[in-house]
Amino acid sequence: MSYLDKAIKDGYAYISGEDNRKKITYVTSDNHVENYNDPEEEVRAEFWAELIYVYDYPVSRIKIEVTVPDRVPTDRADIVIFEDDDCKRPYAVVECKKDGVTDAEFLQAIEQGVGNATWVKLRASYVVIVAGATRRVLDFTDDETGILERENNIIADLPKNYGKPQEFRFYKGGWYTDDDGDKKPAMDIQPVAREELILAIKKCHNTLWGGGRLSPPTAFGELCKIIFVKIRDEQAARKAGEPYQFQIKTHEPSSKLAQRINALYDKQKEKDPEVFTESIKVDDRVLRTVVSHLEAINLHKTDLDVKGVAFEQFMDGFFKGDFGQYFTPRPIIEFAVKMMKPENDWNVLDPACGSGGFLLHALDYMRKQAGEYYDKDTQPVEYFNYWHDFAAKHLYGIEINDEIARVAKMNMIVHDDGHTNVISADALDSIDKLHDRNRGFAKDRFDLILTNPPFGSMIKKAEKPYLAGYELGNTYDGNGKAKPRGNQSSEVLFIERIWEFLKPGSGKAAIILPDGVLTNSSSQYVRDFIMERFQLLAVVSLPQAAFTHFGAGVKASVIFARKRGAGEKPSDDEAIFMAAPELIGYDATGRKTGSQLDEIVRQYELFQKDPSPFFV
Repeated sequence: MSYLDKAIKDGYAYISGEDNRKKITYVTSDNHVENYNDPEEEVRAEFWAELIYVYDYPVSRIKIEVTVPDRVPTDRADIVIFEDDDCKRPYAVVECKKDGVTDAEFLQAIEQGVGNATWVKLRASYVVIVAGATRRVLDFTDDETGILERENNIIADLPKNYGKPQEFRFYKGGWYTDDDGDKKPAMDIQPVAREELILAIKKCHNTLWGGGRLSPPTAFGELCKIIFVKIRDEQAARKAGEPYQFQIKTHEPSSKLAQRINALYDKQKEKDPEVFTESIKVDDRVLRTVVSHLEAINLHKTDLDVKGVAFEQFMDGFFKGDFGQYFTPRPIIEFAVKMMKPENDWNVLDPACGSGGFLLHALDYMRKQAGEYYDKDTQPVEYFNYWHDFAAKHLYGIEINDEIARVAKMNMIVHDDGHTNVISADALDSIDKLHDRNRGFAKDRFDLILTNPPFGSMIKKAEKPYLAGYELGNTYDGNGKAKPRGNQSSEVLFIERIWEFLKPGSGKAAIILPDGVLTNSSSQYVRDFIMERFQLLAVVSLPQAAFTHFGAGVKASVIFARKRGAGEKPSDDEAIFMAAPELIGYDATGRKTGSQLDEIVRQYELFQKDPSPFFV
């Protein structure tokens, strides 16, 4: 039951009307009526109820839409808490905005609230600005605090029941010890629903991006660092009654908050230097705003599926156009993983991991598999070790773009780990160089490779001398003499690199490739390479719309293949499963549709039991 539900149950307010014509009546504020379908009104109603049940203010002293003296006649304060029963002396003035307003709108709300609160005749002690989960409280109790102050008078939270401001708003266990040694109730951070988390992430990104202050990927990279700090602070050992560090502190300037957050980050960076190598590069006041968006959320305890879908939906919108190459749609990834059925002792790699989608879904698959073998409640250690050992020891990724590699690592951390073996490097470079970065990267080592390599980019010999080291980086005359090519497409070289990484005889791969590689006459030599080095298990032709939503219109297919063993030759009786689904769960605009992918997985399982060639 929400606080508003409780207020309605107690008769302090009621909601009438249906669907898009709902009205809320604040009974205890002279039966004041407002449109409850207005998102701003929903925010006000919820906070009004919090003032009663969380902050312990007498409901008779909380008024809605209070006319402001000495201001233009139409000026009204959203909520006013009064010190007296006659409601003559304002104690706090609240300005409410809908969740998700821009930073500029939030700052404008601050000015509106301060203007309403600093009445010449009836000055209030506190100003509260509420925009959903994002809040700011200003303290004007000190006569020396000028009405223009907006920085040094920020406090963690509105005092409860006319008391003193708390040093922090959030304490582990929901209580703290005051200066007199008495235990007082407080708030603890809480897990959230998917939509609330999506909105919080979007608000953070917009604050960091700032309409162009940082590029979108740079802004997301900085957000990754900050979320990293947030999660690590939640996981830090602390006793009940102790405050979290990732939050606003009373009368702490932005510069001091930034020092505190950066100190937390630097400490964790020392423990895990592979995750992030750079410091947080965000303006102090911007960082404070981001903290205010996130401080109330318990990311660590938020349901894993909620976090996964929230981050994925956010990145769905983020990785479009110029960044579409770094994102593979969830339905395609899930399909590839289900087709390959990884085991928890397999070494799994994505050599072009982008935002980490294939790695995450391999991890999710393993977590579900753990649940089939061990009961999460009665066998928590076995359950945890089953999937966590896979994440820590068997899951590998390579991403050439450092900022996107950071996104992948952060994505893994949000999903409870698996980031350890994700590196930022050129996967087409010498395997020895990759091995020097992480000893897990070696030839003939991986049981499964899941990947969507970049399409269309040309690797030029003049820029990348390693090109000549690839068989597919050369042409060959009638005597078999090699001649280096001037350039080669990246997806072709990835095919050879995948073959090198896989275990001979047993290693398998699911690779998304442009159809041109599979159909163009000029690519016959590539197809010959594939058939000689791999047993082709299945080819699933994706519809044209598969990547349109993400800014890439190339028609593509997923090929599933097994690396041949030493001396193994193609056989005439090797059957290939083929399918061409029309429905894959979404269309070219990103709207949800039906999907035939699960049925294809089922048909492929039947095909493996009776391998005769057929087309689905």
